[in-house]
Amino acid sequence: MADSIVSVVVERIAATLKEQMRNGVNLVSGVETEILKLSDDLNTLRHVLHDAEKKGYKDIIVKKWLTRLEETAYEMDDVLDEWNIAILEHSKHKVSSYIVSSYLYFMKVVVRREIASSIEQVKARLDIILDEKDRYGFAIASQPSDPSHSEFQPTFSVELDEVCGRDLERENLVRKLVGEELGLQVVSIVGVGGLGKTTLAKLAYNDSRVKNCFELRIWICVSNSFDEIGIANAIIEGARGRKAYPNQLELVLDRLKEVVSRRKFLIILDDVWTKDGTMWEPVKICLRIGGAGSKVLVTTRNERVASIMGGFENEIHRLGHLSREECWLLLGRIALCGNDEKEREKFEKIGKEIANKCKGLPLAVKILGSLLRFKNTVEEWESVLNSEIWELEEAEVELFPYLLLSYNELSPALKRCFSYCGVFPKDTRIDVEKLITEWMALGYLGSKAGDWEVRGREYFDILAARCLFQNFDKGYSVQDLDKDYSCEHIKSFKMHDMLHDFARFLRKNVGSRIKRTTCRECGPVLVSQVRVYHSLFHRKHPLLDADPHFCDGFTSLRLLSLRDCCLRGIPKQVEKLIHLRSLDLGCNKFLDERDLKGICKLYNLRFLWLDGCRLKEIPSEIRDLIHMIHLDLSNNEFVELPDSLCDMLELESLNVYNCTSLVRLPQGMHRLVNLKHLCNFGTHLEQYPQGLAELTRLVTLQQFCVQDGSKLGWLKKLNRLRGQVKLLIVASIGDSKEAIAAVEDARDAELGKKTRIQDLGINFCGSRIDGEEVNESVWVDILDALEPHPNTQKLSMCYYDGSLLPRWIVSPLNQVVSIRLYSCCSLLCLPPLGKLPLLENLEISSFLKLEFVGRDFLGITTTTTTTTTTRSGFFPKLKKLIIWHCPKWKEWEDITVEEDEDFGGVSIMPCLRKLEILGCSGLPELPVRLLKKAASLKVMNIGGSMQLLQLYGDENGQPWKSISSHNPHLHLLKDVTHYLPD
Repeated sequence: MADSIVSVVVERIAATLKEQMRNGVNLVSGVETEILKLSDDLNTLRHVLHDAEKKGYKDIIVKKWLTRLEETAYEMDDVLDEWNIAILEHSKHKVSSYIVSSYLYFMKVVVRREIASSIEQVKARLDIILDEKDRYGFAIASQPSDPSHSEFQPTFSVELDEVCGRDLERENLVRKLVGEELGLQVVSIVGVGGLGKTTLAKLAYNDSRVKNCFELRIWICVSNSFDEIGIANAIIEGARGRKAYPNQLELVLDRLKEVVSRRKFLIILDDVWTKDGTMWEPVKICLRIGGAGSKVLVTTRNERVASIMGGFENEIHRLGHLSREECWLLLGRIALCGNDEKEREKFEKIGKEIANKCKGLPLAVKILGSLLRFKNTVEEWESVLNSEIWELEEAEVELFPYLLLSYNELSPALKRCFSYCGVFPKDTRIDVEKLITEWMALGYLGSKAGDWEVRGREYFDILAARCLFQNFDKGYSVQDLDKDYSCEHIKSFKMHDMLHDFARFLRKNVGSRIKRTTCRECGPVLVSQVRVYHSLFHRKHPLLDADPHFCDGFTSLRLLSLRDCCLRGIPKQVEKLIHLRSLDLGCNKFLDERDLKGICKLYNLRFLWLDGCRLKEIPSEIRDLIHMIHLDLSNNEFVELPDSLCDMLELESLNVYNCTSLVRLPQGMHRLVNLKHLCNFGTHLEQYPQGLAELTRLVTLQQFCVQDGSKLGWLKKLNRLRGQVKLLIVASIGDSKEAIAAVEDARDAELGKKTRIQDLGINFCGSRIDGEEVNESVWVDILDALEPHPNTQKLSMCYYDGSLLPRWIVSPLNQVVSIRLYSCCSLLCLPPLGKLPLLENLEISSFLKLEFVGRDFLGITTTTTTTTTTRSGFFPKLKKLIIWHCPKWKEWEDITVEEDEDFGGVSIMPCLRKLEILGCSGLPELPVRLLKKAASLKVMNIGGSMQLLQLYGDENGQPWKSISSHNPHLHLLKDVTHYLPD
């Protein structure tokens, strides 16, 4: 891990010297030579660190040498922090009185001496470390480089249906689970780490026979600590019940009995370690009142645990190892994915020898297979087979040799990013974006800002491709700047418990620079975490503010989280943590905003979370956090932000989400030239500064309101905008000049050039025409001028008062998949939305003048002699159609008998699964011939539509059968309460 901090220190020395010259101050007079020599020495050491780390696994003396080097580098990093603070303080006090100047000069001399002395001490220690280097014969070799994005292969994972050699095991386990037993049965899967116990449990859990057998299926990750209250509450929550009081076992168990009584359930307890049967017994007793045939499936490495949990001999499933042939089959599938048969034959002999070393462990096969995917020659495969790591004696966990082979192929940057993940408790679901900010705060992504988000995402993707992470949840991310806007990315993940053990092993005995603390609240676990990870997370109640010893031993913390700790004030000792890069104080209800002034002295902060703290004011001193990259002020109560915030020139992300009292942004916003993300959804800003137009790096602007002088044209240069953008247009048009100006302003926004906006909302709430000379067609012209790029996937429109919709909405070039039209009160008809080739969801609400929906809504064009169709059909992808509260709607035109026959192979709504006609009291009947074409329709809801309820409400009546006879799976609902418009 030494390379991490060594690289950062080398970068920072050069940057600090440059900053000192820029500010015209010399705080280190007399030691310039030592500083430059120190930087050169650190650079020299970097070239041997890769070999030193490999030797450190089996040579404790080398490991201690690496630890001392890391400690020394951290000490120099601390000195650089103090140096930069001194430079900042000097620049703040350049202009002052003679007396003050004399005092400041005296303090400058003192600070200079202290810094110079610290540098000399660090240099002396580094000289000793450098001299010792030659004793160990480290090789000066090129280090693995970070793969470029173009070389990177997409993440590969072995899906459940691709598991090798477990078909018979799965069948046996499924039979045990679905077998009828009178009482509660506990089945256990037992095997060593990495054998695939959890995978087998998932195969059974997701088997259709198991799904159909149990009313409740609940999965719980138990891991090292067995918490009977936590497990009971997890079962209650999984059964969709309300959790009981977390500290009262009797109440929790009573609630557990209620939710499982007479219900047939399957509960998975994954990765159980406890050998104390008394902790499991109270929960087990409660579960016995479940329905007949209920099961508990336990996975564990220890057969004694299986017996304690209640499994009899025939209920313990001892998981076998994969055969040699199965190991090679799985290894080849991963390592040679996409290769032809001839290429596979070339690697088969050497591949089988490598597979044999996996000793039948699927996780070992996955790790090695993922490693070999990046090696394209037989010679490279032979180097893996003949690696000295196979002879490693200090393998405290069975898989470490295989993991070390993959780990040693990583660059130093990737090594430190992976090993850091051991800081989280086992089975934690880890948010990828938050993890990347932590990597950045700790210097793992370099000390410079800029493209750190992209770099962090690439690092994560590489580690995921190596199968070092698993259990992914996917979604969309606006942070991933260089990838296609529509690409789905991994949002969160978990680590296999063996890989978590390995990550902890890599950090074992690393770092000893934190001295013993006298703080009564800081036990050895906290001290160890700080020493190893330079991070501290409080997940329970906070340390007492009255304790004067809090953080005495933690002065070198880089990352501190006190989130949701019920703090009523910021502990005073936090102000002393001058080396902090990341501070999370979110979800604490601070009573005194003056506390914030103290943390404004933490000049090295890059990331600060103050969300959900009920703050009514942000102090002007926040300007001193000049290195701030990410500032989260969401869900607070302040009315405005200080203009001094705009002095944070490195700020990239400002989050004021749901700050409902905020009425304006600082006028100096144009100074935030590095701002990429302005998360402002849920605010009620009355004014936007014109300087917003100059923030050309802006990627996220969730909401923009056009009123009180703000103009749509300010968006013209913001062509990097992506994700969700909601436009609130509050316009009052009094004459023709204002009408022309409004249309031109909309055109100046140039939405068509913003290719990465994924979700566009246009809201005309509050807009009106005040002059008689202005025609209502101005709204059509404005909306026409706001034509987005065809890449837009979601479109919503509210309170539009035009009588027509512009043509671009129904262009077949549009990639839109979801449209929501709400309260467009002047629209008399619906446009031919059936032409849209990718539309999946359509919602139409509160069209108060809508009376007739014709066949042209489908996209059918009819002349006096012919009917025009399209090859793809009408609404070819539509899955859900909702029409709500159209009280004057009297007719939905059906297709004709001739069209029904003539269309032949042309489809109409072939994918439609859900149709809701809610609160449309004037509609007397549905288009039967049209709905017969919707062969996939599963649910129809006509709640609140009185005439439809009278006609179709009787499911045995002929009107309903005329629709359902062609679709026996169609289900009728008459409920309007579950759905209300926003």
